[in-house]
Amino acid sequence: MGTTLIGGAIRAGIVTADQVIGCDPVAAARESFTQLTAARTTSSAAEMANACEVIFLCTLPPHAAEALRAAAHAAAGQPRLVISIAAGITLAALEAACPENFRVIRAMPNTPALVGKGAAGYCLGTRATPADAATAQMLLEAVGLAIEMPERFMNLVTGLSGSGPAYVYVVIEALADGGVLAGLTRAVALRLAAQTVLGAAAMVLETNEHPAVLKDKVTSPGGTTIAGLAELERLGLRSALIAAVSAASRRAEELGHQ
Repeated sequence: MGTTLIGGAIRAGIVTADQVIGCDPVAAARESFTQLTAARTTSSAAEMANACEVIFLCTLPPHAAEALRAAAHAAAGQPRLVISIAAGITLAALEAACPENFRVIRAMPNTPALVGKGAAGYCLGTRATPADAATAQMLLEAVGLAIEMPERFMNLVTGLSGSGPAYVYVVIEALADGGVLAGLTRAVALRLAAQTVLGAAAMVLETNEHPAVLKDKVTSPGGTTIAGLAELERLGLRSALIAAVSAASRRAEELGHQ
């Protein structure tokens, strides 16, 4: 995800590759980062923290505090903006691992950022400035949609848009399976299913109409669509997706407590 975010910022012209340093202890990850962004890398948190005014913290949640403390030590009193995408880790926990001259933003992007169609929520720490918010907005919008919100919603963002692509992939796969069951080839069914989901999402975003209104526009009395919708309701698709978002949100909160 860090590579995706930085790659998007470089493609959008927000930064240039020579202004970026990727830091990772794993050599293969560093090589991949350079191949995809043309930016240099290091295994040294000290080198990265000394050189970079904005630090994207893209670790797994259990490693976030340790990585922050290492960066803070290496920065040697220099102010820094930290944008963390570690799931569930609160602003309070992030700020507790930083010196007072580190400003913190908590964000949750998602994997469609890889193709410039991401969705992200973010919230500001107590020391973050309006300029920091503008920086986060600009960087996250380079790869899709970005919305500032109160921190109390961030675990919900994780459960909805952070984990949501996986739910949609299951829907696409299931739609394609239905097409194969009816006689389509797998390749054709999968392309039709994916394009259908893409088109439906674009309709919601570009028309600003409620999904229920758009649904009704393609649901004629006694037709094929209402027959399919009745089966979805009978089998509980709607309630299953709601439950998935709730379960993932609870898990994000648990990760923050760990």
